[in-house]
Order: sequence, then structure tokens, then C-alpha cells
Amino acid sequence: MNSDYLALHEHSLEVPYMQEKRRVRVLLPSNYESGTTHYPVVYMHDGQNIFFSRESYSGYSWKLIPLLKKSENLPPVIIVGIDNSEEKRFDEYIPWEISVEDEEQKISAGGMGKDYAKWLVETVKPFIDKHYRTKKERKDTILAGSSLGAVITAYTGAAYPDTFGGLGIFSLASWLCEEAFINYLSANPINSKSKVYIQSGTNEGNEEDQMLTTKDTDQTYIDSSIRYYNTLLGNGHDLDNLSLRIFSGEYHFEKYWADHFGEFLAFAFNVD
Repeated sequence: MNSDYLALHEHSLEVPYMQEKRRVRVLLPSNYESGTTHYPVVYMHDGQNIFFSRESYSGYSWKLIPLLKKSENLPPVIIVGIDNSEEKRFDEYIPWEISVEDEEQKISAGGMGKDYAKWLVETVKPFIDKHYRTKKERKDTILAGSSLGAVITAYTGAAYPDTFGGLGIFSLASWLCEEAFINYLSANPINSKSKVYIQSGTNEGNEEDQMLTTKDTDQTYIDSSIRYYNTLLGNGHDLDNLSLRIFSGEYHFEKYWADHFGEFLAFAFNVD
């Protein structure tokens, strides 16, 4: 039974390629300290946004603590929230270098996603496995993120298919690097047994997005999600292990990712 998730531990891990330390927080089931049970782990990007609204960039968090407290049908899990680097977020969450320009500006970003994914798999996960009672198997190791966090989630899942057994892809912003993204995913199939949950709203675009493209950004987010879904199918992914959810009227905001996170966890862990 899922009851209270109370213990939130904080760590500071070295990020060699950035020459800095990064906050990593670990949310534990309430009965963790009194038992010997090992738990599945859900790793999440943009750690500032997932626990408390007062810390979130948008002023609204993913509401994970209340979700896990009230959801009796979900299995107890360990949640690992990895802070983004703030000013270097675009660079870390996009594996390929990109350049976008219009009449007023030119934006160059990306290229550090491969380093970030390697750090997550070779530093963060071993640290968590060493210091907490985790289930280390692929099927019990889940990765989730939104927007560019969804891009790096999809990339990391493909780069390390033997590590992650489930992916949560919320409001995928791969349109910023679409060709490189699809080419990489096509050439690097994930395990067909991995559970992949893909979510998008119909009103995802905003003014900042529109400055970076001439396309309708509302439709662009939907197209990117469908293209990713079709790429997985093209690689022979088991249809039963894919879930594509497009929600009318929802936009690019933590509230909607929070609304659907329980559904994602239920799908990832085969809960009816």
C-alpha cells in the first residue's frame, strides 16, 4: 500500500564535465527506514520543479508527494530528482549542437546531452544503488522528463537500452533538433519490452517557442510526439508497451504533467 512518502534526502554530486556540484534529491517511501524491502527507482530531470511549487520555475510543481501519498494502487517507489543546471539547461538536455536564428537573434545550444546521460548512468545511478535499497534491474529503473527533459529522456533510453525499462516522455520538444533526434532514435532501438508513455497537449506552444520557428508550435509538439511514437513502432517496439496520449486544451505546464504522472506510473509498472 502507498501511504506517506516523507523522507527527502539531499546529496551534492560532482559533475566533472561542468566542473561543479549538482543537487540530487531522493524521495523515499514512508516505511523505508523500518524495513528491508528493495524498491524500483524513477529518475527525473528538472529536479527543482518536481517536489515543491515554491521551487518550481513555473510556480507549480509536479505534486509528486501528494500523488504518492494518496494513490493506493501505485507500488512504493524511490523518486530521484536531479536538478537542472539552470543557465546550461538547453546544453545539457540536447545531445546535439543546434543553431536557431531569426531576424532579431541567433541561438546556439546543445551538445552536452551525451555527457549528461553518461553522468546519470555512470555516476548518479551507481550512487543511488550504493546508498539506497534499490531494485537494480532494467525493468525497475524508470526515467522521466518534460519538454527538453523529454528529449534527454528519450535519448538516454536509446543510448542505454539495458539500463532503463520505462520512459516518461511529457510534452516532447524534439522539434528543436528533430532530424538528429529521429536519426539517432531510428539507429538505436530501445528494448521492445520497455514501457514508453508519451504525453502531449494540443496547446503546447508559447511565444518563446514561436520565436524559434515559423511553424505552428501547438501542432509541432503533437507532430514530434507522433513522430517519436512512429519511430519506436518502426523499430519493432511492442505496441502493448507504448502509450500515446494527446489531451485537448492542455498546454506546456507542470500542472498537466502532474495530472498525468500517476497514469504514467501505473502504465510503467503494469498497474490496472
